Amino acid sequence: MTTLSATRPAYRPYLATVMRVNRLSPSFVRITFTSPQFTDLGTAGLDQRVKILFPGPDGTVCDVGQTDPEAIAAAAWYDRWRALPLEARTPFRTYTVRRAAPDALELDIDFVLHHEPGPAGAWADAAAPGDELVIVGPDGGSEDWRLGIDWHPGTARRLLLAGDETAAPAICSILESLDADHLVDAFIEVPGAADVLPVSSSANLRWLPRGERAHGEALIEAVSAWADASRDVLTRAGAPAPQTLEEIDVDVDMLWDSPEDAQGEFYAWMAGESATVKTLRRLLVTAHGVDRRRVAFMGYWRKGLSERTG
Repeated sequence: MTTLSATRPAYRPYLATVMRVNRLSPSFVRITFTSPQFTDLGTAGLDQRVKILFPGPDGTVCDVGQTDPEAIAAAAWYDRWRALPLEARTPFRTYTVRRAAPDALELDIDFVLHHEPGPAGAWADAAAPGDELVIVGPDGGSEDWRLGIDWHPGTARRLLLAGDETAAPAICSILESLDADHLVDAFIEVPGAADVLPVSSSANLRWLPRGERAHGEALIEAVSAWADASRDVLTRAGAPAPQTLEEIDVDVDMLWDSPEDAQGEFYAWMAGESATVKTLRRLLVTAHGVDRRRVAFMGYWRKGLSERTG
């Protein structure tokens, strides 16, 4: 049994190299990274997040101490990134681990390819074996190696998951971790029918091709219909006292809350575009009275805005 350290930081930077590129569909590409440093990689799975620091236009990898043991031990990667000159401070974005295999020195990340890609999407679209970048991910030797997980169902066995294509890797990973004792409904909105991906799960998973509809419309419609048909479940998951939701301006504030494990039959996990997630949260908590402690919601992105990087 591995002895975990209380002094090692939960996350550390890894210098990683592209090993394989697999075009899963028109909108998804799975990139397998490798690194000799992945012997330390954490393997919690679920919806655990990592940061990816993309190289500059000339392929230069950002130096945040990824090969410096002292900087790694001090969890200094972000401070080092902030201290770099602006021209050397390459962008980073947040992604979900699709598969972590430290024994094989491999890590899979599923990227969404957009029609008008930013720096992350453009890099993923052109990625080839041998390309290098930095991944800030969990350290399997740390006591806090499960940090960055927002999936906290507690005792719940009746589960609802909903999200768009940016949440698809997390939802698929979570579904594949669940056993047959769970009764699970999941909805994933994707750009088109060709973006439906294979998942090893017994859950009732519905893929919702968007086509020409507005982003989030199909997902809101599907979850609304599910909630209307599941009133008995949602009633039992009701709050013990009156509750209100604070108004969140998704153009300014981060829409993010993942309550810790609690007792209860029902649990919902929702992620994706912030305005859509905000609507889904109000649907469950305000319209159907679900205890807000049983609903996790994460605004992964906001239409028209990119992730802040400093």
